[in-house]
Amino acid sequence: MIELKDINKIYESNGNTVHACKNINLKIEKNDIYGIMGLSGAGKSTLLRTINLLESPTSGKVIVDGKDITNFTEKSLREYRKKTGMIFQHFNLLESRTVRGNIAFALEVAGWKDKNAIKNRVNELLNLVELEDKGDFYPVQLSGGQKQRVGIARALANSPNILLSDEATSALDPKTTKSILELLKNIQKKLGLTIILITHQMEVIRAICNKAAILEKGEVIEEGSVEEIFTNPKSHIAKEFLSHLTHEEE
Repeated sequence: MIELKDINKIYESNGNTVHACKNINLKIEKNDIYGIMGLSGAGKSTLLRTINLLESPTSGKVIVDGKDITNFTEKSLREYRKKTGMIFQHFNLLESRTVRGNIAFALEVAGWKDKNAIKNRVNELLNLVELEDKGDFYPVQLSGGQKQRVGIARALANSPNILLSDEATSALDPKTTKSILELLKNIQKKLGLTIILITHQMEVIRAICNKAAILEKGEVIEEGSVEEIFTNPKSHIAKEFLSHLTHEEE
């Protein structure tokens, strides 16, 4: 469904060249929950943002359902982005709007005009993320986990096929992280989404993903099924993450 072919992203800053992504090739199948993992500065966020062209690759192709989206017109790209939801680490909620208002905002931006249709869709989404009783609350009245549930509802507003998650649980405590991951897993089953998430937490990969890639300094150093990576890690980073995980559990 999604193929990243020879993706390079180079930044020029104050005379310095930063090669954030180097010749990355990945295939993500329909209905995968695909994890991209690495330390800070590995290029995870940059790579994720090429999938909806919030970052345009310096070279390479982003092929979705057989079409190279780097060649899309502005209009085609807008339509594609409507079907590509994104969840952010720090929620990015509008403090001046209620929970309902935050979710409705995504529909308004997408061009929904019918107030009843918006209201009905918001109610569906509140039910989906289990926040039926929080619709009239403001973000300041919510816990971190509840804010992230609003973020998920907003990302799902336009019935996307692809859901991108940018460190969605790293600001949350372990118990809340677990509940958010369970929610994402249930939503994926219910809606048949393809989810791509980036994280620096191996336990997130284990809890939710079926496939993963590990990045270091902008390069993919290991990829495969989560089962393969956990039972036979090849890269030093995977081994380090796993030893840390095992140590914590002990």
